[in-house]
Amino acid sequence: MSLISRLSVRLQNHPKRVVFPEGADPRIIQAARQFATRKLGAPILVGDRTRIKINATRLNIKLDGIRIIEPTRTEEFPEYVKKFRSLQRFQGLSDLEAEDLVAQPNYYATLMVATHAADAIVSGATGGPASGLRPILQILPRQEGVDTVSSMQILEMEDGKYGIEGVLFLTDCAVIPEPTAEQLATQAVNTAMLAHHLTNHAPRVAMLAYSTKSSGTRSACVERVKVATSLAKARARDYDMPVEIDGELQVDAALDPFTAAVKDLDSPVAGQANVLVFPDLNSANIASKMVQLLAGIPAYGQILTGLERPAAEISRGASALDIFGTAVLVAAQAVDKRYLYPVVPKV
Repeated sequence: MSLISRLSVRLQNHPKRVVFPEGADPRIIQAARQFATRKLGAPILVGDRTRIKINATRLNIKLDGIRIIEPTRTEEFPEYVKKFRSLQRFQGLSDLEAEDLVAQPNYYATLMVATHAADAIVSGATGGPASGLRPILQILPRQEGVDTVSSMQILEMEDGKYGIEGVLFLTDCAVIPEPTAEQLATQAVNTAMLAHHLTNHAPRVAMLAYSTKSSGTRSACVERVKVATSLAKARARDYDMPVEIDGELQVDAALDPFTAAVKDLDSPVAGQANVLVFPDLNSANIASKMVQLLAGIPAYGQILTGLERPAAEISRGASALDIFGTAVLVAAQAVDKRYLYPVVPKV
């Protein structure tokens, strides 16, 4: 059973409200229908009601169990404007400027999550990356002690050869172009925590580079990964979570047991990594898209990490299936792990 299927079964006992700012997009409507049909919670489509209904009719999709919201026509709109203006970065806006921004679906949907009117948000289906990310980064608070928001993408392979029963967690494929050692360490720990939350398996984190244990030419970028590895190990000790972190590792040494053995790597991560931390955005984005296109591997995300509330910024090329899977992941993220994976008493 796939991770999405396993989490869907658990969500049926803990349904969540997922808001979609691009509510009229046909793929969003299809994903929302799947979410509602499987009784995973209440999908919320934000946008022009007439356009949403027309597109749903064209797709022969019923909107039962799906909530539709037009921001300026809601009773909550004035309160959301007030909440918006109370945020420090927006205190200098005029009433009209604040109303214009809150009327935008991305801002309104993010405010729904910030005020607990929704449990998670999935955006990015139609606009550029900045249009979906900006409201999320401006409005949603960071987790305590976290100053870096990054992203996580999930790849799921049918044969189960790599990762956690075929599931690999990749970071950061979308947000920080040139992360510092401190930011890499934060990405590693945040992604490990979320991987553990979603799978209940121990994360094995590989800090990736073009060399393994400095077997190649030394460079500043490799040194940065080496420092990040030490920082990540130190930070991981502060969390009640079984996790192993190692680096720097080449990707084949991280994933392939034979390569790890040939390189004589005595490590609980080498050859069995399930979380891959890339040294920069270039390498992460290129690698993830290449794998998706050449191997046809399903990909979900980007899931944003480091925020207090679950949020995802999907690719404009995402399919309805990708969007549904991402919605399942952020909804599961909103479930307390004690309920998502309850401890069964031993008899």
